[in-house]
Amino acid sequence: MNHNRYLILDEIRGLALLNMIAYHACWDLVYMFGQDWAWYKSGAAYIWQQGICWTFIFLSGFCLPLGKRKVRRGLTVFICGLIITCVTLLVMYDDRVIFGVLTLIGSAMLLTALLEPLLKKCPPVVGFTVSFLLFFLTKKINSGYLGFGSFKLLTLPKGLYRNLFTTFFGFQAPGFYSTDYFSLIPWLFLFLAGFYLHAILSKKDLLSHLAVGRIRPLQVLGQHSLPIYMVHQVILYAVFSVIF
Repeated sequence: MNHNRYLILDEIRGLALLNMIAYHACWDLVYMFGQDWAWYKSGAAYIWQQGICWTFIFLSGFCLPLGKRKVRRGLTVFICGLIITCVTLLVMYDDRVIFGVLTLIGSAMLLTALLEPLLKKCPPVVGFTVSFLLFFLTKKINSGYLGFGSFKLLTLPKGLYRNLFTTFFGFQAPGFYSTDYFSLIPWLFLFLAGFYLHAILSKKDLLSHLAVGRIRPLQVLGQHSLPIYMVHQVILYAVFSVIF
């Protein structure tokens, strides 16, 4: 057993990775290979997709304090996101990925690492609570308003939604399209909620309970999630191309 890692976190990440690969396999079958699967466009599939995203982003925030080279890790993830953007723009423009999940996580890592001394001045429970509230409050910012679900608390000025720069932050420009879009707002707040949960558990000396894992295959997947993420769509496309 690797006592330098919290193996349960690796298992959670590995399970999320398997779900993500399965979800992307379904996406490929429906949108690239013409399979008619109405369920994939249902609310249940949306909940599945959101659960995968929430897990990755929240867990990334939780794990950030565990590493020593935080800025370097953030840059690595951000660059991987940039590579995916460049490849999809060149090879599959109609299915391009701009401001995808890796770009978001890399950006959140960099911002949180740089602001960590300031963030630590906030009591962890307060930071966790406020981060989650801000996440839910700004969840519909791409749609032009602040609120909870379909309830509109404040309609935002249309002038905010202008270009790629504003789109990165969450103010999606008219005509913008990406098959995988995660703006800094609201998702940075979910990342910060994970960051503050780590501080809460650390303060209560509860992190040691995460060290013992039992599912080795999931641990291996979780420990190599980034390279697997980078190649999984290529493998899926090759396999489906042979089949179909």
